[in-house]
Amino acid sequence: MRKCIRCGAAMEEDFVFTGGGGNVIRKKGFNTRAVYPKAAVCPVCGEISLYVDDEKLDKLKK
Repeated sequence: MRKCIRCGAAMEEDFVFTGGGGNVIRKKGFNTRAVYPKAAVCPVCGEISLYVDDEKLDKLKK
């Protein structure tokens, strides 16, 4: 569970980006590694937090 950094409420997770090609985070270089971010939204104040799933983080460390 993610907590909102503004108000401390529990955030709703697993929102995904749709449409277009701008929803990928890539590392620069020849062998680029890409991850797809998700978003968590606070139902109280509307704060949005971007994150990457834990298993996807391993992809960036390689």
